[in-house]
Amino acid sequence: MAFARARTIIAFAVPWLVVALGSLVCAPAGAAQPGRIFSDCRDNCPDMVEIPAGDFVMGASIEEETRENVPKRLRGWSFPLRRVAIERPFAIGRFEITRAEFALFVAETGHGVDETCWAPLLEPGTRMWTYASMPGVSWREPGFAQTARDPVVCVNWRDATAYVRWLGRRTGKPYRLPSEAEWEYAARAGSRAARFWGEEAGRACDFANVADLAAASAFAWRRHDDQIFLCNDGHSYTAPVGTYRPNGFGLHDVLGNAWELVEDCWNANHRGHPADAGARLRGDCSVRVVRGGSWDYKYPRYLRTGFRASTPVGRRTALTGFRVARDF
Repeated sequence: MAFARARTIIAFAVPWLVVALGSLVCAPAGAAQPGRIFSDCRDNCPDMVEIPAGDFVMGASIEEETRENVPKRLRGWSFPLRRVAIERPFAIGRFEITRAEFALFVAETGHGVDETCWAPLLEPGTRMWTYASMPGVSWREPGFAQTARDPVVCVNWRDATAYVRWLGRRTGKPYRLPSEAEWEYAARAGSRAARFWGEEAGRACDFANVADLAAASAFAWRRHDDQIFLCNDGHSYTAPVGTYRPNGFGLHDVLGNAWELVEDCWNANHRGHPADAGARLRGDCSVRVVRGGSWDYKYPRYLRTGFRASTPVGRRTALTGFRVARDF
């Protein structure tokens, strides 16, 4: 099944939608070595990057949201700002989990994934696109062509947690989803700017797969900087992981490509967040946090390191995937 790229009209007002460390050197797992890249198994196993202990300021200021023209009804989700201590090193996926990695999990476990996914749908008799639950659309056939190295999409939070449990059994290592705080710390990589590469939205196509001029040309989007990024990233749908420049910790695609599921339950802001970097497991746990934006979410103001949205634990969308974490 194929469809033209959607002009996404769902807003995130309703939470169902969803410093360089030097050269990164591949090394076997062992003593703490921040920045090293390693893998715990030989075939279709995620590359992991060791993230150092440290601290950072989590969230986005009201000033940032004002500067980025975030609508008033959507402001405050990333507030108040809070300092978070990452007391021990941990590892996080260098890339989002790929189709090949997820396919091995399904083949070995028989994990069932319904052939239904929320995907773009052209409303009959109009030129307007919306998202609808589409039979026949799944991680195998998300409605557009993918390579084995593209991020898996059309997976939900339950699929992601089943994957990390399986990966833990396969490797004997404590794999899990990252907490929201860990995700933001790793994504920022020491940056306090709105995006890990800086404040300039126009540089997005060097670092991320976003709604851009290529999409505007292909799908007759309005070419304005409040609608799309005025650059060309070369992809209309998902891109193979690692296509774009990494952040300061060596992580790719933490912004753009696919929304990334994390462990935390949904809360409308950071008030009451744990004092440490652990996942927030109180709130609406039928809905989980997603981070990082995707290939098809317009409006540059939402593609920021501090921006957060959510999705129900059972909903699969063509925009959503995940990245794994691991303890030492």
